[in-house]
Amino acid sequence: MIIRSLLDTDLYKFTMMQVVLHQFPGAQVEYKFKCRTPGVQLAPYADEIRAEIAHLSSLRFHEAELDYLRSLRFIKSDFVEFLGLFRLGEKNITVTALDNGEIDIRIHGPWLHTILFEVPVLSIVSEVYFRNTQPRPDWAEGRRRLQAKIASIQGAGLEDLKIADYGSRRRFSRDWHAEILRTLAAGLGTGAKGQFAGTSNVLYAMELGLTPLGTMAHEYLQACQALGPRLRDSQIFGFDKWAQEYRGDLGIALSDVYGMSAFLRDFDMYFCKLFDGARHDSGDPFDWGERMIEHYRRNRCDPLTKTLIFSDGLTIERTIALYQRFRGRCKLAFGVGTNLTNDLGYTPLQIVIKMVHCNGQPVAKISDSPGKGMCDDENYLAYLRQVFDLPLPGPKALAAHALAPGARNERPA
Repeated sequence: MIIRSLLDTDLYKFTMMQVVLHQFPGAQVEYKFKCRTPGVQLAPYADEIRAEIAHLSSLRFHEAELDYLRSLRFIKSDFVEFLGLFRLGEKNITVTALDNGEIDIRIHGPWLHTILFEVPVLSIVSEVYFRNTQPRPDWAEGRRRLQAKIASIQGAGLEDLKIADYGSRRRFSRDWHAEILRTLAAGLGTGAKGQFAGTSNVLYAMELGLTPLGTMAHEYLQACQALGPRLRDSQIFGFDKWAQEYRGDLGIALSDVYGMSAFLRDFDMYFCKLFDGARHDSGDPFDWGERMIEHYRRNRCDPLTKTLIFSDGLTIERTIALYQRFRGRCKLAFGVGTNLTNDLGYTPLQIVIKMVHCNGQPVAKISDSPGKGMCDDENYLAYLRQVFDLPLPGPKALAAHALAPGARNERPA
């Protein structure tokens, strides 16, 4: 089976899940799957995907895995005890083959009990697809590409450049992921003097002695649209709750749930000083970095004390270009995903699972990159843009006038 441990997921799933346990234990959510790659037919593999999910739902945390989580400074003992009783519920996920050849995956139920589905389910979909469409992979080509990446990172003047693996969800396969991590650790070195900073994958961090990396994802700030007292303050509410939970630890703020301009309006001097840095995940990364550095200066923070993390569809070439632009101006971190874990010469699947409802109301991300947003309710999306004073694209502007505050169960702005 593809997923053999509940630790085979990204660290930020656990850091967010701990906040959910302590701050929002009763929240109810719905997630929806989307394949952004045109023309991909996943329906023929629906039964295989269901069988893999059934196995995933049978897994429990082993004591050694719980001990590893206990060893992480920011994981609390009551959360580990909860995980000792935890299992994913197969009743909370449905996989439907559609007539057009696509699949519909829906996850629904208590946020606390469904949050761990996303990453392993995406990994399952990706691996099932490629083991059917590429039954004899060109491993030699994959290894050649990986060695070329390592050589590029070790180029002259790049000694301080460090990269991390963020590629669990769209990897070619579980075994290829593990080989990549071992190769990167051996080729680039780890620790203070190495250029391989670690991985978002908790299982491989434990097994290979790597640093696990991650803080928050979009779903956390999206859920705060339904959980906070006012929609307009939902981003501020989310950052405040995060700070209450971690008291200064895990201090990287995600910047693109409502676009960069809305983030900068909410990320005031208090948050600039409280958080260690911010993560980029959509829009032009060079513009984002310049704006963040200037924002820190305006808020009386030395950019050299703050970390900018870049993680949006990075290639090694783009990573090097960003490093050369911003080195010496701030602290830097780079999370490379699909370009590491699914680069054997085949086209990776652009697949996502996004939260679309929380406590019965729509939630959404408004991305700085076209096509990265996802919402079931166009009226709500237009209203959200209106509340955060964002441009309304084309005819969608009319929807804003059709939805007044309180028209649903969302709170007025």
